[in-house]
Amino acid sequence: MACAGHRPDPSLIRRDFLKRTGLLGGSFNPAHGGHRRITRFAIDALGLDEAWWLVSPGNPLKPKAGMAPLAARLASAREQAKRAPIVPTVIEQQLGTRYTVDTLAALKRRYPKREFVWLMGSDNLVEFHRWKDWRRIARTMPIAVIARPGYNADAVASPATAWLRRHTVSAASFRSKGQWSAPALVFMRFDPDPRSATAIRRGDANWASRFEGAGMRDRLTFRQIHPSGDS
Repeated sequence: MACAGHRPDPSLIRRDFLKRTGLLGGSFNPAHGGHRRITRFAIDALGLDEAWWLVSPGNPLKPKAGMAPLAARLASAREQAKRAPIVPTVIEQQLGTRYTVDTLAALKRRYPKREFVWLMGSDNLVEFHRWKDWRRIARTMPIAVIARPGYNADAVASPATAWLRRHTVSAASFRSKGQWSAPALVFMRFDPDPRSATAIRRGDANWASRFEGAGMRDRLTFRQIHPSGDS
């Protein structure tokens, strides 16, 4: 029995009730081993319970030309996530959100017993200040940045980094925190991985045909979502 006035360890409270979940958004056109490798690295480095791959119906900052159907991209993500604590999902389509800031706010409302951290490559941090309401994103949940060759210097010099710099914490410190807070910026060093979706598409322009007829059910949506967007 606890003594009067005893305050339980906040980290133990957190582990009892909250699941630490990384969110990695992208087109996954297609998903590949590089996505899997950086996600597993982030899970280990940050002490996450799992990570969700938010397979985007359409990125407002990317051209639609060359974008495979959502069902094929989700199927490629499911293939890469096998036997890993990774959940590919098209929940963004179900939520009806277009921008990251709205998706993250909706996920926090829907899953109050989870602690989320937004995962991004350093290439995305370079352009982060161009995202819709990027400061509100930073205040919504911590951001963990995974180093990518050729982008790290520009990421460090970016306007978003200048704004977030005073909120920078080490991965070890972040992992050990009993409860997360935002804004928080974590930089993670990672060995270069040469794989890219662009290179895969150049080598196999018809990669999506392997997944023709794939369904779009996933663990978070719980039901079949048709490629047309109707459910």
